[in-house]
Amino acid sequence: MAEAVPVRCPACQRENSYTSPVFPCACGSPVVPPLDREAAPLPLTHRTWQDSWVTVRCGACGRESEWPHPEVGCGACGTVVLVPVRPPGPATADGGAETGPGAGGGGSDGREAAAADGPDGTRPGAGGPGPGSGSGQAAARGPVSRPPFRPVTIRTARDAVAAAVLYLRWLGFRDVRQPDGVPIPSAAVDLRAPGVVAQVDPTTAPAGLRAVECVWLNGLTASATSVYFALAGYTEEARSRADDLGIPLFVMDLTGMPQPANDPADALVGRGA
Repeated sequence: MAEAVPVRCPACQRENSYTSPVFPCACGSPVVPPLDREAAPLPLTHRTWQDSWVTVRCGACGRESEWPHPEVGCGACGTVVLVPVRPPGPATADGGAETGPGAGGGGSDGREAAAADGPDGTRPGAGGPGPGSGSGQAAARGPVSRPPFRPVTIRTARDAVAAAVLYLRWLGFRDVRQPDGVPIPSAAVDLRAPGVVAQVDPTTAPAGLRAVECVWLNGLTASATSVYFALAGYTEEARSRADDLGIPLFVMDLTGMPQPANDPADALVGRGA
């Protein structure tokens, strides 16, 4: 597993733990984006698909590929933080890349990396759901043993919905239904399964207060757990209201790995469906 590194949020100065994703090169070797520990993390204020990718060179074969730019959701203020990545250095004679200090995730060749054990940003010891537990939140119980989650790279709104479906199934929710047709990039998408009502927001703007309250009302009506997935994070008002209602919030990065953004989300990951 790639080594977890601290990433300081530029908005509130809180340090968040971040583990680099591991990608499969065409040659079969694992590739880890080399994090630049000397550069300052930047807040993500406007997301564009074109600027959301970084070039990473495989240390085994020297192939350069485009992979999602590493990012982490701040557990304190909800800011989505871009984790700096070193650009590929000069290729060596054997086709690999030069390595040096500051490389993240166990070295730029990624030979020591393996698939992540679970969602990035999970905080151990998180408390249970808040006052909104009456809207279908299950009683707290011990951690659930499950295989590692295998994310799918997000390039389109359809990919974001597919990633949320896979994650809900990984949590233990069965028969997750997604709408037919291609998701509209400017609109959130509903997902439903026995015991859960989820909203997936693939837009480039943070999810707001009304969106969080709507998914809570839908879950209350269905006597189900309400869950929200957002690609661009949440406004401060939305996060505060979600904490009051006990709604799990997840931030998805372009690797397709949802990250818990509040304590109810940590609790849901720990107990499962």
